[in-house]
Amino acid sequence: MTTRTTGDPSAGPPARAGETGGEEARKVLLASPRSLCAGVERAIETVERVLADRGAPVYVRKQIVHNVHVVDDLRRRGAVFVEELDEVPPGATVVFSAHGVSPAVREQAAARELRVIDATCPLVTKVHVEARRFAARGDTVVLIGHAGHEEVEGTMGEAPERTVLVQTPAEAAALEVEDPGRVSYLTQTTLAVDETAEVVEALRARFPALTGPGSDDICYATTNRQRAVSEVAADADLVLVIGSANSSNSVRLVELARRRGVAAHLIDDVGDIRPEWLRDARAVGVSAGASAPHHLVEEVVAFLRELGPIQVTEHRHTIETVRFAAPKEVRTP
Repeated sequence: MTTRTTGDPSAGPPARAGETGGEEARKVLLASPRSLCAGVERAIETVERVLADRGAPVYVRKQIVHNVHVVDDLRRRGAVFVEELDEVPPGATVVFSAHGVSPAVREQAAARELRVIDATCPLVTKVHVEARRFAARGDTVVLIGHAGHEEVEGTMGEAPERTVLVQTPAEAAALEVEDPGRVSYLTQTTLAVDETAEVVEALRARFPALTGPGSDDICYATTNRQRAVSEVAADADLVLVIGSANSSNSVRLVELARRRGVAAHLIDDVGDIRPEWLRDARAVGVSAGASAPHHLVEEVVAFLRELGPIQVTEHRHTIETVRFAAPKEVRTP
């Protein structure tokens, strides 16, 4: 981990104790990486490009990413978010969200002659491919994830007759399958790494022949943000995670900080910060889920500065360099 005092102009110059009437500066510990990941950026840019090229309205099935600020901004620019495809006029353009869809949804889109632009994160697509491969060889596919999440619904739809959902170690330990010797597992990409390991351990104890994906399904961005928050939590009295309530990876960051014994709260923006959280917090950790825009972090830092002198330090776990190509329908020549 690299720790440095930030010189980011958006955060302003770091304050030092004694700069303002002798008041001790509150420490603001920025977890890094934070905010948008490559899959989310790709999905947002996809909708932006379609709006620029084809004009409004552009229909998007579900929220393109799980963040109210992103969705509201795109809605103001002409995106129309729908729950199901029967809300989309026949022949219109529809964008599939970063969380992916099931084959049944693709079939429905074809039947309605919709022009589909698929913004599914490539790392979610990887899980879908694995689900089809494991099911095709006759395995029971155990999907570790959260019931009702759009990513889980899409993955289970790849082989619904052979896939079962498990959410906890207890459910894994009690699972009954057709052939205990042919069981494989996959995971939702935005789970807590340590909790998922416990579920996999329970599955392996139940089914010794258990097989899994060739590489972790929990995505690099989720893992990196969790590790960065864990490091910041070790030095913080309070952790603020910027993200929406339906953002799985953001919620996991809050839970992780709390498991480290630190008070932690999920906020959509500065308007959600409650004064009593800060009363005795001399070191505040700040992170943002993978679907939260960067400017929201800057606004939180600016808000904390308004309350008194702060010393901003970035705790860098790693540098992310991953980039994904845009869907072929919106690539520039």
